[in-house]
Amino acid sequence: MFATLGIVSCCDQTKTFSTMDVSNDLTESEIKTGLFTPEVLWKMNRLGGASLSPDGKTTLYTISKYKMEDNRGKTSIVTQELGSKNPICLVESGSSPVWNRDGSAIYYTSSENGSTQVWSIDIASGIKSQITSIDGGVSGFSVSPNEDKILYISAVKVGKHKSSEIYSDLPESKARVYDDLMVRHWDYWEEGIYKHIFVGDIINGKLQNQKDIMANEPWDAPLAPYFSNDEISWNNSGSQIAYTCKKSVGAKYATSTDSDIYLYDVNSATTTNLMKASNEEWLGYDKYPVFSPDDKSIAFLSMKRAGNESDKSRLIVMNLKTFTSKDLTSSFDYNASNVIWKGNDKLYFISPMNATHQVCSANVSGDVTVLTNGEHDLISLSISDNSAIVSLTTLSDAAELYNLDLNNGALSQFTNINEQIYKDIKFGDVKKRMVKTTDNKEMLTWVVYPPNFDSSKKYPTLLYCQGGPQSVVSQFWSYRWNAQVMAAEGYIVVMPNRRGLPSFGQEWLDQISGDYSGQNIQDYLSAIDDVSKEPYVDTDNLGCVGASYGGYSVFYLAGHHEGRFKAFIAHCGIFNFESMYGETEELFFVNNDYGGSYWSDDATAKRSYANSPHKFVDKWDTPILIITGEYDFRIPYTQSLQAFTAAKLVGVPSKLVVFEDEAHQVFKPQNSIAWNREFFGWLNTYLK
Repeated sequence: MFATLGIVSCCDQTKTFSTMDVSNDLTESEIKTGLFTPEVLWKMNRLGGASLSPDGKTTLYTISKYKMEDNRGKTSIVTQELGSKNPICLVESGSSPVWNRDGSAIYYTSSENGSTQVWSIDIASGIKSQITSIDGGVSGFSVSPNEDKILYISAVKVGKHKSSEIYSDLPESKARVYDDLMVRHWDYWEEGIYKHIFVGDIINGKLQNQKDIMANEPWDAPLAPYFSNDEISWNNSGSQIAYTCKKSVGAKYATSTDSDIYLYDVNSATTTNLMKASNEEWLGYDKYPVFSPDDKSIAFLSMKRAGNESDKSRLIVMNLKTFTSKDLTSSFDYNASNVIWKGNDKLYFISPMNATHQVCSANVSGDVTVLTNGEHDLISLSISDNSAIVSLTTLSDAAELYNLDLNNGALSQFTNINEQIYKDIKFGDVKKRMVKTTDNKEMLTWVVYPPNFDSSKKYPTLLYCQGGPQSVVSQFWSYRWNAQVMAAEGYIVVMPNRRGLPSFGQEWLDQISGDYSGQNIQDYLSAIDDVSKEPYVDTDNLGCVGASYGGYSVFYLAGHHEGRFKAFIAHCGIFNFESMYGETEELFFVNNDYGGSYWSDDATAKRSYANSPHKFVDKWDTPILIITGEYDFRIPYTQSLQAFTAAKLVGVPSKLVVFEDEAHQVFKPQNSIAWNREFFGWLNTYLK
């Protein structure tokens, strides 16, 4: 499997950084106040991409940190023996590390000589070697098990959409020309450029004889827009490559989630579509193939229903001789992810369960066992020999690595890359609260309290509306919407797992589709009303915040909150369902969640469009901050422009913040600080 790209900082503080001095020690003032500010958040080390050595004795991971003055970060590669507390900085600037077959070296990517290329380093000697020299660089790679070949991902030009390309006599013209969908995706315009898989030989430590295994094909592998390297894998003999691709174009591509898994034979250079070979019906996403150790079977994740990107992720095992398959999670009502084989008859995976993420196992007969428990998110898993490690987060803890006992599920922490932060900075308590919904169900809600909370005082309180809409409010750690940063500003944060969120079974998850303005909105209000019964909640100063679907929730609640809230913040939210349908790119999403197009006669669609937030602007009466990014093509920034225009014209105090170099999320360090200053400046103005 591919290495996972990490975002994290050099652990050995005796090392110096050759390309950028990154010293993010806390200031005396920060230590004195002990407050978890956005500036402190950006001083944290970020752990990523952990894997065990072949003998199971050493872990390999990345650490990154960011230098705010330079508006960028640096990722370093480290190793750490499982019994040691002392990580060793192996590569000062690199990412995506993977072990070689005997653990004596690693492969990784680095832009040390300009573009991103694949390198190797011998652990004993520290000698580095550049393996690839690809024009334009690589965005992912994987070395074959016997280390004689390498596959890599690189962008290729397949189609022409620029007028200067179509008309050679008009080199200065600046038009894009289309005759079908999709014209743009996530944060980029369709310009005939696609990510392809290449395979080449490693000869004398260098890549040679490389070949595009998807030559001239107008689609991406891995899939856009996330381009996850985990969608591609070698078999264990190094003779085949399995990869995920959605080989359709135009309107079909825009309205379908029907990706397939393809098997490329290296020797014969032939490709087989496993979904078609099986003679079964595979209508939704099929992703993340992983070969069994004997190469006789392949495991992958599959969604059964067409067009539903949030359908259950089933764990499927297919026999590669007969092409018959078995759903190992047919009696398990939760999603599967991060699949790893252990022998030929057992698999481990991670599943969201009751607003946490746990490690589970399944045998090939379909018997599932939940191995771990506790109020945490286990977000990655690596198994080697008899050892296993996981990356663990909570709402109060950034990712750290833990040993996992596969016999009893016991966890023991062995990294502590943010020890200084936790020593000097105060965090608030997080409590689980079960809230009764309007249809008499129990809803798990996390409540995050300010540090040094005093129940005899009153605190302004925020309702946090989750995006997705099908994204679990679990024990996640976020560098964008961080509940502990909100709490440190003196707010109680209420985080309900409203209808439409995973980890509570498929019925709970499915309910939201076609019912955006219905039960989940009542769930939000049930949560804030329930917590507001506490004497320490200042009911005269309640706020409501959210991004993406959470931004839609804010826009809708602004016209239906019945005076509960005194301030709203919507980030990249859906405001006008009709224009959203015509502006967004992945039409399968709005078709599934709205019930169809705005010209449809479908009753669900009619109800959805009738309850679009823009139809209730006449009831807006509360100050609202609206934030967006110019490169957001998923929920186009024009949705936020419409909402701001409406707010101003109906006389509601309002403010618009547009990031010219961000898309659906804010990633750049200085942009993030600006975002937080606007965010808390608005809340503090109207709630304090």
